[in-house]
Amino acid sequence: MLRNEKSVWEHVESHKSKFIELSDRIWENPELNYQEFFAAAEQARALAAEGFTVTEALGNIPTAFMAEAGAGGPVIAILGEYDALPTLSQEAGLAEERPLLDGGVGHGCGHNMLGSASALAAVAVKNWLSEVGFQGRVRYYGCPAEEAGSGKSFLVSAGVFDDVDVAVSWHPDAFTGVIPTASSLACVELEFTFIGRAAHAAVNPHQGRSALDAVELMSVGVNYMREHMPSSARVHYALVDGGGAAPNVVQPRAVVRHLIRALKLDEMWALVERVKKIADGASLMTETTVSVKQLSGEANLVGNAPLEQALQANLEHLGGPRFDRIDNEFAAKIQETLTADDIRLSYCTYGLPTGAEPLSDQIYALDGACADSAGSTDVGTVSWVVPTVQCNVACFAVGTPFHSWQLVAQGKSPAAHKGLTHAAKAMAGVAVDVLSNPVLLSAAKEEFKRFRDENPFTNPIGPDAKPPLNMATKQ
Repeated sequence: MLRNEKSVWEHVESHKSKFIELSDRIWENPELNYQEFFAAAEQARALAAEGFTVTEALGNIPTAFMAEAGAGGPVIAILGEYDALPTLSQEAGLAEERPLLDGGVGHGCGHNMLGSASALAAVAVKNWLSEVGFQGRVRYYGCPAEEAGSGKSFLVSAGVFDDVDVAVSWHPDAFTGVIPTASSLACVELEFTFIGRAAHAAVNPHQGRSALDAVELMSVGVNYMREHMPSSARVHYALVDGGGAAPNVVQPRAVVRHLIRALKLDEMWALVERVKKIADGASLMTETTVSVKQLSGEANLVGNAPLEQALQANLEHLGGPRFDRIDNEFAAKIQETLTADDIRLSYCTYGLPTGAEPLSDQIYALDGACADSAGSTDVGTVSWVVPTVQCNVACFAVGTPFHSWQLVAQGKSPAAHKGLTHAAKAMAGVAVDVLSNPVLLSAAKEEFKRFRDENPFTNPIGPDAKPPLNMATKQ
């Protein structure tokens, strides 16, 4: 088990109040992807005050940064996020939908907690290294734009993880346990721009070529493709520019975004080529032209059994976050706004029998999650270049949907504060395991090498793709 475990967890306890306050400040100042200037500056300032050396504009991304402490030895990366979501403004601590600002931004995925807990873990590991006199470096990576912006994938392209030995992360959830490999899909987001020819829709429609028709035909083609792709794959789309609001104009320009997901990279690339062919067909049918621009891309998560077992051992030793009566009473009010299916499926996601507790203190089994609930994360791209492990930690009511006002409402609650502190202890614990146990580090690296030797990697971010720094302004 963990060497000097009480020491590193005591460092978390002694510093937690500052990082709970940091989490709340970021909740109060939500920012969309690549616009997280307040959050990045606040976190960088907090870590500099703890003695970290800060590198700003990491990978030439204005809201990315790295904070490092220690010397020599293995390099442990602890990953943080801090971007919010559009249209999820919500008053904190209230179990009814009440936006603070109509149409405003809100932390509907708990990234205010995510980054703050990761920074807290980094501080605890730094202090532990100083206390025990071990060689080793801990780095906090401030990673922007996890929500559809693939910030970490661009950072991988920039090579900022090339000398890292192990990466550790977490995510707020309704349950606590190691995040399994099957919970992540590879994805690419592409923007298709169709250009046609404008004309009067009544007087001379035969002279026009409708870009909007091309978008609609593309959507039909993708819908027909869905029957003939792997059941785990997903394709979503959003109309970005329909050509305007005038129905008496043949629309000369239209833009649509398609998000293509699959269980593995090779499956995803095959689907991408099929979607591109459908776009070409829609262009041919409407006598328009089409161009394609990549906005983001993320690899599926690569597991690492030695690290997962070590992290699970830390979680089981810690137990659950130990929520109290007041925490559960507020969570029960949140559950009153949910459906029975919301709650049942939340348990099902982690292979757990449906229970009655509003907040969960239990630890789900290693590899207990079901692949049917898989989404995508840019942590997956990191996991292809560095042995990586991450966990979920309970911070909100069972059944709470991600990207919902209910999650935003719980983002500053005492339960959220307990959860983020718990996550910091788990991450600091596994980091200390790696730093103090060369056998564990060697086993993690050997498993990673075996996987990579059999699985060539192409970053879903193409070599010509640039971070979509103005993406949030178009959402």
